[in-house]
Amino acid sequence: MSYKTILVHVDQSRHLGPRVAAAASLALAENAHLIGVAMTGISRFAYQSGAPTLAAHLETLRARAAGALAEFEALARGLGVASIETRLVDDDAAGGISVQARYCDLVVVGQTDLRDPSPAVPPDFPEYVLMHCGRPLLIVPHAGGAPFAADKILVAWDASMEATHAVGGALPLLRRAGRVDLVVFNPDPHSEQAHGAQPGADIALYLARHGIAVEVTQQHTEADIGAALLAKAAALSSDLIVMGGYGHSRLREIVLGGTTRSVLDAAAVPVLMAH
Repeated sequence: MSYKTILVHVDQSRHLGPRVAAAASLALAENAHLIGVAMTGISRFAYQSGAPTLAAHLETLRARAAGALAEFEALARGLGVASIETRLVDDDAAGGISVQARYCDLVVVGQTDLRDPSPAVPPDFPEYVLMHCGRPLLIVPHAGGAPFAADKILVAWDASMEATHAVGGALPLLRRAGRVDLVVFNPDPHSEQAHGAQPGADIALYLARHGIAVEVTQQHTEADIGAALLAKAAALSSDLIVMGGYGHSRLREIVLGGTTRSVLDAAAVPVLMAH
C-alpha cells in the first residue's frame, strides 16, 4: 500500500500552514496527488432546499473558500508538490470532507483549537470526520510548530478492528520510520482471543513481514489510557502516534471512548487514527 491521493482540509485558520506542510511532506515522500478541499460552510441539504436567504451569502462564502484555496496552493507549490488540485465544495466542513474522503488514501485535518474558533468549522470536526470518512485520518496538532516527521512512531495496540485499520492505514509511514514502538496497555492474560499468548507478538510478526521492525512493550497503568499513551509518546520522543479511534455517532452527536477523546484533546504530536 502507498498513499497516491492525499486530501487536506483547507480553511482560513491560522493553523493552515502546518497542516498543509504535513500533507505536502507526505505527498512528496509518496509521490502522491495532493487535493486541498475548502467548504463554504453551509450544508448541501440547505442549498438543495433552495432557501432564498442563502443566495445573498453564497458569493461571500465562496470568495472566502477560494481565498483559502489560493493560500493552500501557494504553500503546497512553494514546498515542491507537483501534483496539486483544489476543490471548492458547497457543503458544511465535516460532511463535505467526509464525502470527499471516500476517493483518497489519507485525510489530513487540524486538531480543534478552541482559542481559534471558526464559524465554518464545528468543534467536533475531527471527531465527525473520523467516524464518517472511512479512511485513515491524520490529525495535525495546533500546538508546537515543529516540521512534520514520522521517524519515531508509537503504535497503540489492543487487537481491535479500529487498531487494525489504523495499522493498515499507517503502513507507508511505518515502512519509512527509523523506529517503531508498539505498546499494549493492561493486557489481560485470560483473553488470548484478543491478544494471544504474548500480547503484541502477532501484530509485530505481521509488521515484520512488511519489513518493519517493532519494539513491543506491555504496560500496566491505573491512569487514563489516553494520558498514559501521551506520556509514553513523550518518554520515547515519538513524533507520531498510530491508534484506533473508538466511538459512535447519532446524527451530529459524537460519543467517543475516553482514550480517543483524551488523545484528540491533548496530543502535542500528529496522530493517525482510523475507525
